[in-house]
Amino acid sequence: MPLTPTTPPAQTPPLVWTRSHLGELSAANRVVVDAAAQLIKAGARTTLMPALQAWPPTHVVELFVHLPLKRARVLFRWLDPEQARVIAELDDTFRDVLLADATVERLVHVIDALEPEEAAAALAQLPKALRKRVLPLLQGHTTITELASFEAESAASIMSPKFVVVPPDWTVGQTIEEIRAHAHTIGRLYAVYVVDAERRPLGYLRLRDLLLQPDTERVGDMMHTDFIAVGPDTDQEEVARIAERYELSVVPVVDRVGRLIGRITPQRLEQVIRDEAAEDMKRMSGLPRDARPDESIGRIVRGRVPWLLLGLAGATLSAAVVGAFEDQLARAAILATFIPIVMSSAGNAGIQASTVAVQGLSTGTVTFDDLGWRLGKELLAALANGAIAAGVLMALVLFMAQWVEVGNPVRLALTAGLALTTVITLAVAVGATIPLVLDRLGIDPAMATGVFITTGNDIMAVAVFFLMVSLIYL
Repeated sequence: MPLTPTTPPAQTPPLVWTRSHLGELSAANRVVVDAAAQLIKAGARTTLMPALQAWPPTHVVELFVHLPLKRARVLFRWLDPEQARVIAELDDTFRDVLLADATVERLVHVIDALEPEEAAAALAQLPKALRKRVLPLLQGHTTITELASFEAESAASIMSPKFVVVPPDWTVGQTIEEIRAHAHTIGRLYAVYVVDAERRPLGYLRLRDLLLQPDTERVGDMMHTDFIAVGPDTDQEEVARIAERYELSVVPVVDRVGRLIGRITPQRLEQVIRDEAAEDMKRMSGLPRDARPDESIGRIVRGRVPWLLLGLAGATLSAAVVGAFEDQLARAAILATFIPIVMSSAGNAGIQASTVAVQGLSTGTVTFDDLGWRLGKELLAALANGAIAAGVLMALVLFMAQWVEVGNPVRLALTAGLALTTVITLAVAVGATIPLVLDRLGIDPAMATGVFITTGNDIMAVAVFFLMVSLIYL
């Protein structure tokens, strides 16, 4: 529904954005955001847009980031085609949300401002029919089509086809002249690659190498030969691990016969790391990997209800375990007060251990071969943590026994303490082990957290607690 223009706020503060770090919001800028949101709500386009035209593009991007999504969408519709190009600087997911309701003409203007690999990713988020209409109108549609043909989340799908190559017999002077001649198409330059006649990489040069060497020096005599590249089908998460392991700012991509076909820039590497971290967080929470904040109610239900039902099934099993010990509860009703304690402690301990394991797997610092020493270290830490928590719980039981009538408080405290130490240790063992095992089996380890480990540990905690009760307290 179009906004109905109303009278803008009587006293609108000056719309001047103060310089700040991207993502941070100062008090002064917060006032600007609130004022812009009010103008958008009031439909005061003629008041807001002239002020924004004087802003640098980076400040407009920051305003978009901090506006409520509903207002940001309206502002995007208000931008003229040239101003709309600032959307290219936004986070991929946020940009996709804003583009969801854009016209074909607006989509073409915005996507043309993106790098080819970013344009291919943005197009992939559009409905198929709309994608077919937009693609032929793009300036680089041939390159974008080629990038879109690669498997999603592969190295080739996120690489930039723009790079500089020179033969080994060129001089530094020739290389610099070539860079200057094509500066308008190269974009950001991080390295120059030295290749043979078949465009197979022989080495590379950093910018400082070109600046510090004489113009007559041959690039083949001064190139670095510690060349590390990835194949086109390498998963983007593995690319990020390789970049971190070898401290690469740019990752070259070679085809199946070793020819250089692209490079993955620092911006794309950072985006991959953010995307993979967000994906793992969603899976740990039992959400689909493609869950977005602007989803319809139907999509939210379809994406989340399976996990909720799994949790319900686990909770039902936990209740069944508690019901199996009905006689013990009838003989000592106070035992019921310890059920949430052991279940919560087991769940927290398991999630902590599994989260660290998943993070280690995602960064490449933990592998299945590390299972032995990692499990030993986690168990020792769990015993220490469990003993501390058990000590606190035992002290609380003995203290409350001074005010509440409890049968055999010392034995009850001992039972509760031993049960707590045991469930924490077992929960940590499960949480630290399952992600590594799943990764070895080729299953995403993030799936181990959330519903599965939490529910499993709940059942285990209740069973262990009542087993201790039967052996020690009753």
